[in-house]
Formats: sequence, structure tokens, C-alpha cells
Amino acid sequence: MRTIDVHTHLMPQCFWHTVNQGKEWYGVKTEAGTPGFTVNQGRRDPISSPKLRFTPEQRLQDMDAQGVDLQVVSIALPLVGYHLPAAQGRQLAREVNDEISAMTRQWPQRFAGLATLPMQDVRAAVTELERAVQMLGLRGAELDTVVNGKGWDEAEFLPLFRAAEQMGALLFYHPQPNNNFLTKFINRYALSNSLGVIVEDTLVASALISGGVLDHCPDLKVCIAHGGGPACYGMGRLDRGWQVRPEARAHILQPPSRYQSRLYYDCITMSEPALRFLIDTVGADRVVLGSDWPYVGWDPSPVSWVQGLASLTQDEKDGILWKNLEALLGL
Repeated sequence: MRTIDVHTHLMPQCFWHTVNQGKEWYGVKTEAGTPGFTVNQGRRDPISSPKLRFTPEQRLQDMDAQGVDLQVVSIALPLVGYHLPAAQGRQLAREVNDEISAMTRQWPQRFAGLATLPMQDVRAAVTELERAVQMLGLRGAELDTVVNGKGWDEAEFLPLFRAAEQMGALLFYHPQPNNNFLTKFINRYALSNSLGVIVEDTLVASALISGGVLDHCPDLKVCIAHGGGPACYGMGRLDRGWQVRPEARAHILQPPSRYQSRLYYDCITMSEPALRFLIDTVGADRVVLGSDWPYVGWDPSPVSWVQGLASLTQDEKDGILWKNLEALLGL
């Protein structure tokens, strides 16, 4: 049996080489201490796991311990740099994508990669996605759930969706764990991570559906982190809004729930009943293995967690653990 993990993060070695010399990496610096912090735009994000410093060789050892054969690697979200001037954003993306590509070429059986894109300049983002997929061999891109305050239903992002659809590239959406809308209202009890991220997941799913993106690009490949949050649970309300409110029908001809099975979702629900509901709602072929490496400490491993779920059939487990991603990414 093969295991493929779509949701694994990287703080690149080019970042560590720079900050370890006491320099800033595209405006990001580190603070000493345990666990230590990165400082970006005045915001402090914890370096919450020593594994964030791992070299690829150390990462491989940890993958073996977790029973993961192949990781799909993407940048840690606090480093995406959408706020930078466009030229710096392009340079950051190229530097990170070159490093991820080098990992996939040196260990092609162990790593696949998702690019980061300079989304402050959509034309440059399309160019970099083309370079990442067609020249570097990456499988798509990881994207934040918002771009400098803008949602993904804005018309300016349509060229990126069309380019990704044409290339067969996967777009993987993941919110900022310590800088999402919930932090503006209640930044206590770790709610920005436990609840804030899944609300952001729900909002991006809703924007892609209700904004008509999936009608414009019917073959677009999209995966949303953390099981899509409570998006599937809320589809009844979205459908009701579509039925009774004309603004909810402005961009789509079918109820929102008709579109939810065109998206993919990782399995990080942290709850077997929730995962069972997700599978029953969208189909077992739309759910894939995710771990949020190394931010989530799994005991047992994410692979063992899926294997031990009594409510899933072996075919469903096999689909989640490798078959669905193998087909989706052409691995």
C-alpha cells in the first residue's frame, strides 16, 4: 500500500540560511527563544515545531517514522509574501519554487511539490505557475484563502483559474493559522487555529462556488484544507439562500450543493464522525490524506489514524491514503 500526503509545509532552507545570519528574508526575521518566533509585518508567528528547521534528509527520516511514502510539499503560509512589492513577490516565489523543485528532482519517489505564487500581481502569478508546472515539474500551487483582503471570487483572479485548468494544475487552499479574520474578534483560547482556519476554509469554498468560478472553469482542480471546514455542513443554508435571495443566484445556475463534489478535501477533520459525513456528502473519491506536517503532532500517525477508522471501508481508506491523490496529481 502506498501513502501520499497532500498537506505538508516547508520553511525553506533559503529562508533559514538568511535568517541564521541575522538578516531579513523578504522582510521576515526570527526572534531568539523557545519555541522562537518569526516577525513579519510586525506580526509574530511561533516556530511551533523544531521540524520546521529540518533538512530534506531529516524530513525523509520523519516521513519513514510516520509511514508516509510521499509528501506534497508547500510553503508555510506565514511566508507567502502577498503584501510585498510585486518584484519582491516574484523573486520570493521563484526562490522557494526552485528549492521545492530541487527536492522533487533529487527524491522523485518521496516528494512532489506545490508552488507559491506572487498573487499581488495576477499576470506574474500566471507566469510563475506556468514556469513551476511546465519547467520545474511542480503539480500546482498552494494559495492563501485571501489575497490582501480580497476574496477569490474577484474577477481579476479568473486568468489564474483558467491557466491552472488548462495545465491540469491543482490549487490547494490553506488559511493563515495565526492571521485570519477570527483574530480580529477573539484572539484567545487558540481559537484562531482551531476554529479560525476552518471558517476561512468554508469562506473560500463558498466564494469559489457562489462566485461562479467552477462554472467558468469546470475542469479546475481545487483541494481545500482541513476537510473544507464546515462548508459541507452549511450547504443546506447556502442552498436555501440560493432559492430565496437573488444575489445568491447572481453567478451560478445550480444550487451550491451541486458544486461541492467538484472540489477535493483533505481528511483533517480530527473527528471520525465528521470525516464520515464529509465522505458521505462529497464522495470517497474526493477526500485525500493530509497531515498538516509538521504543525500537527499525530499520535498515532495520520496514516494509522485513517487505517484505524472503523466506519470506513478498506476501499475508502485506500482512496484517501493514496489512490485519489495518485489520480489527481498524475503521480
